[in-house]
Amino acid sequence: MARTPPIDPQDPASARTAAVSLLARRDYASGELRGRLEKKGFDHTIVDGTILELLEQRVLDDARYAANYVSYHAERGEGPIRIEADLQALGLPDDLIAAALAAGPDWRVLAREVRLRRFGSAEPMESRERLRQARFLQYRGFSSDHIRSVIGAAFDLD
Repeated sequence: MARTPPIDPQDPASARTAAVSLLARRDYASGELRGRLEKKGFDHTIVDGTILELLEQRVLDDARYAANYVSYHAERGEGPIRIEADLQALGLPDDLIAAALAAGPDWRVLAREVRLRRFGSAEPMESRERLRQARFLQYRGFSSDHIRSVIGAAFDLD
């Protein structure tokens, strides 16, 4: 079994090794990786330098992370509002989030597919059922416009 070297909070090489070790398991946003390294006890300035170096070498790429995140979560049936909130919580810049969401799927089509998977092909006739389906889609992160396009224009969620 390989032993991990002791962590020296002032050693940039140790911070880089820890960062690459984390990135070998999965992709991280730069803010998320920064938090992980600081939690391990690395000095703030060492972490900033390590993050900057990894960004310059494209080992760490926030645009790629955002695109992959949008793709994965859209496949799981999540809408753009929920995905945007998650990416903002990870500390990604708004312009990267907007670009990733714009390059994502057709959100109206996805909302329709999510509704069909959950509720079947029968159109909701009663207002109570339309409201239930609308709340579900809203919880999944779809906008009022997406929901109206799926449930009906006469329906008002607001």
